[in-house]
Amino acid sequence: MIPARRTELFIHLNSNQLETAYRHCERLARNSGSNFYCAFLSLPRPMFREMCVLYSFMRVTDNIGDDETLELDLRRQKLQEWRAQVHEAFETGTSSEPILSALTDVAARKQIPLERFLDVIDGVESDLVPRRFQTFDELEHYCYQVAGAVGLCCIGIWGYSGQDAEQFAIDCGTAFQLTNILRDLSEDSERGRLYLPIEDLEQFDYTPDDLVQQAQNRSFKQLMEFEVERAWSYYRKALPLLECVSPDGRRILQGFFGTYSELLHEIEHRNYDVFSERVRLSRWKKWSVAMRSLLSLPVKFTIPELQQPANSLSTSD
Repeated sequence: MIPARRTELFIHLNSNQLETAYRHCERLARNSGSNFYCAFLSLPRPMFREMCVLYSFMRVTDNIGDDETLELDLRRQKLQEWRAQVHEAFETGTSSEPILSALTDVAARKQIPLERFLDVIDGVESDLVPRRFQTFDELEHYCYQVAGAVGLCCIGIWGYSGQDAEQFAIDCGTAFQLTNILRDLSEDSERGRLYLPIEDLEQFDYTPDDLVQQAQNRSFKQLMEFEVERAWSYYRKALPLLECVSPDGRRILQGFFGTYSELLHEIEHRNYDVFSERVRLSRWKKWSVAMRSLLSLPVKFTIPELQQPANSLSTSD
């Protein structure tokens, strides 16, 4: 972690460069067309800029790993170079890469440790080649790298209290990532990727070949019921985070909860058919969540209670 005394030195010596770096990140986030950028607009100006910096770092990291125009070895090399640049930026407080100049400033002022960002890079690197997870413990660690670590960075920017807040943030990231995994089963299987633990497939007598063939038999539906309930269990674990983060952070977090929980509801509504067409929210639903966040209105969402899908816990704070 960068000491506070060094933070003041960075800001004093590089104020003009930092301003240029922050503006660069704002442009990158705005031009990405991401729904996340719209959500950031509901935040106070300083926090908005910090989230643009965080998003820019995540976007660049993902782009390196996802660039299929490059050979695998070259993508791995570029990720290694990016990791070295991040290390150097945190050690020196400056970088020729504007995103990293802004990132070190945010990390120093918000006391976000370097390891959070390195974990994200490790997660992206682990996705360079198709992989399989034997156990849920292995999958949970992956979820931490690509989502939980991001959640910890977010609450660092928003501000939080309570000794359990960090664990809630990790659970939140796991909930969102499990939702992504279930939504993207079809696309991932076509690319040779299998994120569902082998032990789960064996439990329900469903094979990787069944998944590639998109078999929607009884075993598949039982498997999906199990996986969806597991995802809901992480949403329930993460709910207390809403009371731990600052009011500004709570508004944007509600939007995230609303968006991802709606995706999981949609999977259930389709009777777990994630193969016929990609599960996505309607424009109206996405617009509704975005507008309520922008207007600082509560975003309503429903998290089912344990093993009682007919009765649900509605949260609108």
